[in-house]
Amino acid sequence: MSLDILRKSPQIPSLKAIQAFEQVARFANVARAAEQLNLTPSAVSHQIANLEALIGRPLFIREARGVALTPAGEQYLREVSGILQSLATATERAGNSVGFDCLRLHSAPSFGLLWLLPRLDHFRNSHPQIQINLSCSYESLHFGRHQIDLDIRHGYPNWPSLEVRTIRHERATVLASPQLLERTPIKQPGDLLGQNLILSEAALVQWPQWFAQQGVALPQTPYALSFDRSYMSLEAASHGYGLALESSLLAQDYIARGELVPVFAEDLATPVSAHHLVFPRGHAEAPRVRQFLEWVQGQLGHDFNY
Repeated sequence: MSLDILRKSPQIPSLKAIQAFEQVARFANVARAAEQLNLTPSAVSHQIANLEALIGRPLFIREARGVALTPAGEQYLREVSGILQSLATATERAGNSVGFDCLRLHSAPSFGLLWLLPRLDHFRNSHPQIQINLSCSYESLHFGRHQIDLDIRHGYPNWPSLEVRTIRHERATVLASPQLLERTPIKQPGDLLGQNLILSEAALVQWPQWFAQQGVALPQTPYALSFDRSYMSLEAASHGYGLALESSLLAQDYIARGELVPVFAEDLATPVSAHHLVFPRGHAEAPRVRQFLEWVQGQLGHDFNY
């Protein structure tokens, strides 16, 4: 065997090809990926064709309304996910001063405001070398394009190409202010009939589901108030405007301050897995991400559900 063969460089695709593959996989559509990359659809198709030729296997199945990943494509997406973000992060860090590290977080708004923000000072004190950049929205941002290290998402976990750490022991529980309960004692689920109920539109467990679990018919009266953000529902309940069915995790500080109390015992609460820490597989190798994950577990007092 010749030395030329032994020294042959590994086959590495171009960054343009990886970008094209990642965007087409994301949108399941070549035209939309081309628009995102500011390229023509034919240029994106050419990059995908070159990548498939290099790999020797098709990565997409062409369909009438777009494309779908083949099993090989799904595997490849899992393995290359985060490469572009890691490169962007390394480039950013190379331009920063020595010892500086920026942890870029994105969070569902209510979790960011009610749980994360009140505890961030503790993280900063224990990790003074890490700067924090936090943005909040209900969008699932793209890690590479938006330069996000870790995303805290609300909803049902369905992100097969990403690492997911689910927060355990979260429950949907009925909450009210102590003043409201003094005015209107409530002993059992049926006592809620005719009361002012606050609807949290974003919550995974809604009043109809909870009443059905308790064997109580759904009240026929309309909700007193409805909000599209959990933090608004909890704030309204703390003012005594009504009873909220909300996350015990998000309400944790309200309960600790005595502004809200669980109306019923824990056995009438509904377990829910609503909040997840999500990131590309390679990001856990970054010390700032690993330290943040360890810190969150410490604040929760238990491990994540993998």
